[in-house]
Amino acid sequence: MFSNTHFSKAKKYWYMGKFYDWSEPIFHPMMHALHYGTSTFEGIRAYLTGRGPAIFRLKEHIDRFFHSASVVKMKVPFTKEEVMQACKDVIKENGLDQAYIRPLMFYSYGNLGLVPVHCPIELLIGAWEWGAYLGEAGDKGVYGCIVQKRRIHNSQLDLSAKLGGVYVQSTINGIEARQRGYDEAIFLNLEGRIAEGPGENICVIKDGVLHANSNSESILEGLTRTSLLELAPDLGLKTKVAPITKEDLFHADEAFFCGTAAEVSPMTKVADLSENQDNPPVYTIGTGKPGTLTLKLAEAYKQAATGKNPKYEKWLAYVNE
Repeated sequence: MFSNTHFSKAKKYWYMGKFYDWSEPIFHPMMHALHYGTSTFEGIRAYLTGRGPAIFRLKEHIDRFFHSASVVKMKVPFTKEEVMQACKDVIKENGLDQAYIRPLMFYSYGNLGLVPVHCPIELLIGAWEWGAYLGEAGDKGVYGCIVQKRRIHNSQLDLSAKLGGVYVQSTINGIEARQRGYDEAIFLNLEGRIAEGPGENICVIKDGVLHANSNSESILEGLTRTSLLELAPDLGLKTKVAPITKEDLFHADEAFFCGTAAEVSPMTKVADLSENQDNPPVYTIGTGKPGTLTLKLAEAYKQAATGKNPKYEKWLAYVNE
């Protein structure tokens, strides 16, 4: 039996077309994905709007989910429409007004050779109420650290896919960053430029220009990042998509992490452990406080996600309609 202590308001999850109690275990310990990380997933948020809960950019998330499945050689046992409806059904079944939604597709129990020739492909979807991913640091300003280990490179794997096994690198470095007293890790790519956080993209603002990283820089091209690039001109911000150097980050007027879980989390200080782990140089971003333009972007994102900006209603999938 499993407690939902860290999954607020979660009552049931959806698995292969049926609902199960949250505490009910149904997986075999020899399932392929548990041993090798042969899975793909999405992180999606639903927000409360004036028309009830709405899932933010559901279609785009599920499009990427199916793309990721193709990268890990999975034939999805459901249509996109069925998966999108299941995401809505999970929200309704759990009575949630706002939620984090986790679709997970994986090679299940069959054989344990590296090639899962006898393993069926299975899908589950869970949802729960989850606050800010980076906690209070996401409001007051994140203290990031550039870790020594470089991000897996896009010459090695298609990083446009969200693959479960890839995230063990994020877990290791996220733990290390917190053990050293920082709020979040920052990866460099093999070229020595800024890549991303363990589960977030990184953007900088300089002289009124929102600078987002290029997808050539060994990053996952996040949907939050994409949304902010579209929202930015409404606030009078110019945009640029190009590689971000360490100097771009250190000397930015503002910087932030962004992602479905993290949403928009200002970054105020960075330690460069890639130079010296014992006595790293520390850089203050801008004024050392959450930047004005970053906070405006965060508010614009919230307005779009909660249905308060009609221009971006196209991004919302209403659960009860």
